[in-house]
Amino acid sequence: MKMTQKIEIDVVTIFPRMFEAITKYGVLSRAVQNNIVSFTAHDLRDYTKDKHKVTDLYAYGGGPGMVMKPEPFFEFYDNYVQTKNKKPYVILTSPQGKRFDSTDAERLSKQENLVFFCGRYEGIDERVMTLVDEEFSIGDFVVTGGELPSMLMIDAICRFVPGVVGDIESVKNDSFYNSLLDHPHYTKPREFRGLKVPEVLLSGNHEKINEYRKRESIIRTILKRPDLFIKHDLDEFEKKVIVNIIRELISSEK
Repeated sequence: MKMTQKIEIDVVTIFPRMFEAITKYGVLSRAVQNNIVSFTAHDLRDYTKDKHKVTDLYAYGGGPGMVMKPEPFFEFYDNYVQTKNKKPYVILTSPQGKRFDSTDAERLSKQENLVFFCGRYEGIDERVMTLVDEEFSIGDFVVTGGELPSMLMIDAICRFVPGVVGDIESVKNDSFYNSLLDHPHYTKPREFRGLKVPEVLLSGNHEKINEYRKRESIIRTILKRPDLFIKHDLDEFEKKVIVNIIRELISSEK
């Protein structure tokens, strides 16, 4: 039985076919087929009114590069509101935006309808910002357009939508879900080129396995992302694991 639709996502772009990369393959493709996620990529050119379907022009004041015109974005927005009788929650991908993270992904997964504006060239006419609810960046670097950042955000957001990922515990155990990095994972064979799977994972002792995984998660976070660990609120189990790590370190030095 197919599940009812949980989230509606629209993107506005001059390259709508780019989004086939995430809607025709993998987990998100199945979510779309099962009506858990509704996804539509709109061609910005369809919302222009000139015969050449121009979406960008030179900037006022001069300077290099082109600026995307405001009219098509406003035309899309007005059409959306009139057609659906509701306002969308609009996201703009931009190097100037807030750094997107797992907390944002989980929060946005609870929105009923999201719209992503994908900029290009030197950016979008500033007046479009009056339509934007949140502006996000995926890092301190610049890519050629907003499509790839939007794909990353959409994929991260949809993982939190019930039914998209078969096992919700898999999502909860991912890196960043609880501000700790994920523990290492192993599968068959037990030994490969002299590299062995840790014995504790073969023991069948789930208490020991949980402690091992939490220990590795904590150590990885401290070594690779100390900024995350500093912000993390330790629970009682994690405190006990850290106590055991310190005891083992002290014991090994004696």
